[in-house]
Amino acid sequence: MSKQLDAVTFGEPMAMFYANEAGPLHEVFSFSKALAGAESNVATGLSRLNHPTGYVTKLGEDNFGTFIAQAMKNENINTDNITFTKEYSTGMLIKSKVVTGDPKVEYFRKNSAASTLSLEDFDEAYFNSAGHLHVTSISAALSKSCHEFSVHAMEFMKSKGKTISLDPNLRPSLWPDTETMVSTINDLATRCDWFLPGLGEGKILTGLSTPEEIADYYLERGVSLVVIKLGPEGAYYKSSAGEGYVDGFKVEQVVDTVGAGDGFAVGVISAMLEKLPIAEAVKRGNAIGALAVMSPGDMDGLPTREELAKFMQQEV
Repeated sequence: MSKQLDAVTFGEPMAMFYANEAGPLHEVFSFSKALAGAESNVATGLSRLNHPTGYVTKLGEDNFGTFIAQAMKNENINTDNITFTKEYSTGMLIKSKVVTGDPKVEYFRKNSAASTLSLEDFDEAYFNSAGHLHVTSISAALSKSCHEFSVHAMEFMKSKGKTISLDPNLRPSLWPDTETMVSTINDLATRCDWFLPGLGEGKILTGLSTPEEIADYYLERGVSLVVIKLGPEGAYYKSSAGEGYVDGFKVEQVVDTVGAGDGFAVGVISAMLEKLPIAEAVKRGNAIGALAVMSPGDMDGLPTREELAKFMQQEV
């Protein structure tokens, strides 16, 4: 039996090679290696804030798989429910370095080990050992079996009275078409407690334009808290207990935007698990999101308790 966990997540962690110099990827010769993946970013962030967190996935019996498992252990993420297979390989990606704008990312993940995650891999005891489940829609996009796993995990945790957060993390390239993406993610959203879309994502998913309208759309469908990311402006939240806007933190220089939404999720989830007021949870989300965009790697900016406190104090 696994030890008690504050949170659990699942998905596809990947080996990432990020460029050490700016320019088109085909012209770059020097890369650094790191762990990547939206869910692994969140697991890392929660673990650094001293919330015991587990990660569920399948990896290939290859060097990338070994690297990922070791990288997670180095972050004190519980890997008891990670399995290895000889039949499929571990996914990877390469990411450009940019001076302005978003970096270019190329994925090599088709038919990866993680995409074969299925109901047969669902360990009830492991998931039941966690108080909270974090989900992104990326997993559901990987394969039919991953979608089934996502729905089952959410239904199981809901039946056990656990809380569930969902970050849509829109990846249009992973879906057959926009209609399938929207309908699938909105179905997943009805199964969560805390929904964390960006404003642009909310517009795509609902066809509505304001944060208030988007929040109401999901509250009417059973979500208890909707927090909408507004970029540098901060975030808007609404629940049955109230609503409000929370200002963003000042960012000196944007280094890399990838991972900012995951950092935001870490802030909100960790604070909600600590029973802080919703406005304080959103403020922490804004703070970690700001730290994330000021750092080069996907998870370099994810802070420890001490680093988070220091950064938030500077802003007072």
